[in-house]
Formats: sequence, structure tokens, C-alpha cells
Amino acid sequence: MQDSSQAEQTRTISGAWRRTARGAGLLAEDGSVAASIFAEMSALALRTSAINLGQGFPDEDGPALVLEAARQAISNGMNQYPPGRGQPVLLDAISRHQQRFYGLTVDPGSEILVTAGATEALAATILALLEPGDEVVTFEPFYDAYGGLIGLGGGIHRTVPLQAPDFQPDLDALRAAVTDRTRLIIVNDPHNPTGAVFPLATLELIVELAHRHDAIIVTDEVYEHLTFGAPHIPIATLPGARERTVTISSGGKTFSLTGWKVGWLSAPAAIVTAILAVKQFLTYVNAAPFQPAIAVGLDLPDAYFAKIAAEMQHKRNVLATGLQAAGFDISLPQGSYFIVADATPLGYSDGADLCRRLPELAGVVAVPVTAFCSPTHRLEYAPLVRFAYCKKESLLEQASAQLAALSHR
Repeated sequence: MQDSSQAEQTRTISGAWRRTARGAGLLAEDGSVAASIFAEMSALALRTSAINLGQGFPDEDGPALVLEAARQAISNGMNQYPPGRGQPVLLDAISRHQQRFYGLTVDPGSEILVTAGATEALAATILALLEPGDEVVTFEPFYDAYGGLIGLGGGIHRTVPLQAPDFQPDLDALRAAVTDRTRLIIVNDPHNPTGAVFPLATLELIVELAHRHDAIIVTDEVYEHLTFGAPHIPIATLPGARERTVTISSGGKTFSLTGWKVGWLSAPAAIVTAILAVKQFLTYVNAAPFQPAIAVGLDLPDAYFAKIAAEMQHKRNVLATGLQAAGFDISLPQGSYFIVADATPLGYSDGADLCRRLPELAGVVAVPVTAFCSPTHRLEYAPLVRFAYCKKESLLEQASAQLAALSHR
């Protein structure tokens, strides 16, 4: 949080930062900038020595082969600027990955762009394709970067609420949200924070609406390999979708290497060129020795990808059992790192308040789902709390044991 003098100085500074902070829900009514709930909760975890199930980062390293490939790349001198579109070894691996898992033929030289994580891919895409006043449709709750980037680009953010407990959209509401003013439809699937996976009918409607209103679809698929009993269907595989879809993913979640920040996007060549015109002035390039290492990861055998999904599903089940024993109602996610719990049965109607008290009550940190919501819809999601289960099983068991204290209060 800012002190009063810093806040006063900030309020006098003009610029795009203001609409960016407002879009991300961080601009207070007095013009000051609040810390994100993730920064607040992580600081709270550190201060109280609580178990941090708030932020979505694993506490174990990725595959040994991938780690060794990075070390080897550094030793071999791969430490200078890589090519602007990405190292050919990674571009080729991404192309093979899309063909292998989804039957998508993507040209590595013209239809793929490597980025500094999926967040830069999103930023470059939104800033490249948006004109001030264009509308962007997302589902709500939404990853906070969407709101900030739409604001930065001067866009108007329209949302379609996801309805508990399965967190699926009302299709009539989706039809109403997409109009001729819509420039982008952003689809996060599997979804953060709810863990929902969208069925084929919803994805087909999105393609239909994009055609009807001449919109571009932007998909955030970073959890593509972490689904449980529900197949991941990239929108780009659907009839009529590929020519108007930007598909975004990264290696961070799939390989438990979130700090490497190696992401990518694929799209028709003309769209990639337009996005590159912006991306080159963001990070320019990144992660030279990590790019060939992620390429090694993408070429790992099918057994690896099946194993990480099975292990994550098991961790989900461990935490789900603990949350239910503590008295929460839960929505069992079909994918991602996260599970949403309803604190109403425990007597809490304000998830943000509970999250701030949870370290004292149970020695655990989580984040309220309202952190992913616009002011218009915060009330309907107010009792909901997001917990991350991408942690060691022993830590999840310890957190579950500590959360059990809530049921005895």
C-alpha cells in the first residue's frame, strides 16, 4: 500500500496508468492505487508464516531433462538476444506440439511468436488489435491482467458472468454481450480462477458470434494440459475459427517453471505480424537459454503429459477433501491450479474479509474471487475464495489439517 504522501503525488500524475489500474480494479475512488490482492495476501503469508495457497505457483521444479537443457544452453553460450520471433528450435517444437495434440498445422516461421510468458502475449495482442473505444468481451470472474490491458488499450470491457456452482455462462447472455462493437472475445479455458472447462457448444457459439460480428477470438490456454476428465478443445480446431483466432499458451504451468516466462501465440501470419509490431517494443526478446529447454519439454512423451494431469487431479482431490471437512462448499474444478470454495456455510459472507483473517484462524492464505471481478458483479461472488492446489501433497495435507479448525469454531 502507498503512504499518504505517495498517494497524493500519484494522483497528480496523468497518463494511461490510470485507466490501466482502473481496469484491473486497483484504482481507488480517491485516485490512489491499491496493492493487488495477490501482493497483499503473499505479504500476509510471509508476515504470518502461513501456508500460501493464494498465488498460483508450484513449490516443486519441473522435469529434470528440461532443467538440464537450460543449464546446457547457458554453458553453450546461448545467452544473447534470440531472434525476434523466437528461436527456431522452440518455434518448431510449438508447431509439432499443436499438430501432435490438436491436429493443427501451424507454420513455425510465420504463424508463431514467442513471448515473455502468456501475459506478454496477451498484452501485445490486445494492444496491437484494439482501437480506443473498441469493446472486448470476457467471462467473469476474469484474470486481472485482462481488465488492466483492456484499459491500457483504451477498450471497453464487457463481461459475461459465469454461474456457480459449475461456472458456465448463460448462452443468451453471451449472445447479448457480443455485438458489432466487439473487437475481441477473450476466452480463458481452462479458466482461472474457477477451474471451469467450457463445453463444445459454448465454444461453437463463440465462433459463430465472432463470424457474425467480425470479432477476433483470443484464447488463453495456459492450463491446456491440466484438465481432469474433460478434454481441452482449442477453439482454433473448430470449423471457421482458425482464421480469426489467436491461441496463447506458455511453458510455465505445464512444466512447473513459472519464473522462466516463456510463452507463445499462434495465429494466421498477418495477425502475427501485426502483433509482432507491438511486441517488439515491449520486451523485444527474452529467455534465450530457456527457449530451447522449453522445446525439450514440448517434445516429452505423452506419458509425461498424462502424468502431470493425474498428479494435479490427485492434489485437487486432497485439497477438496480438506476444504469440505473444514465446512466449505466447493466447486470441483475440471482443470487449472485452483479450486473455488464457498464460505457461506461457515458463516462468512465476505470472502475478502475471511482471507484477511484466515492466517490467524487457520494459518493458511487464499484469495477472494472478488479480486477477479468488476464492481458490478462483486456482490454475487462475495462469499467465494480461491485456493491453489499446485503444491506438494504434504503441504496440502498440512493446510487441510489446519483448515479443519474452522469447522470447530
